[in-house]
Amino acid sequence: MPALKKIICAVDLSEESKKIMEYAVMLAQISGASVFITYVAPTLAQYTGFHIPHATIDSFSGEIVSGAEKNMKLFVKQSFCKGVEIKGIVLTGDVADEILKFSKETFADMIVLGTKGLKGLDLMLFGSVAEKVVKSACCPVLTINSYREKKD
Repeated sequence: MPALKKIICAVDLSEESKKIMEYAVMLAQISGASVFITYVAPTLAQYTGFHIPHATIDSFSGEIVSGAEKNMKLFVKQSFCKGVEIKGIVLTGDVADEILKFSKETFADMIVLGTKGLKGLDLMLFGSVAEKVVKSACCPVLTINSYREKKD
């Protein structure tokens, strides 16, 4: 039977991320795995052709990463995960590509990530990170639907 030692939990640091992380933590508690909570900050390099000074783009990108690192520390600190080793990681680049690259570099045993439920034109224009990761991952992927809790 395959063992889970390293789980990557890809999040966007939203409220929904807490629900996604709960699944990764549950799996880690059962298996004794460690969890890498991973956020990928977008790169703004594609905007260099729009007559925006490169220094401005680099500065803004740096601020995004710096803010993401602060939010990640807070996110990890607020996540009470008894008996689970957790490490927060902030990467930059294309979200799907960076998740896949990081999973290979760390020899991850599983990736846990959410779905946004994009449909129609939105899906065609923006693509699906979850779909790209599922199709190209070197390990199993657990996708968590962004659901709303039912109220009685």
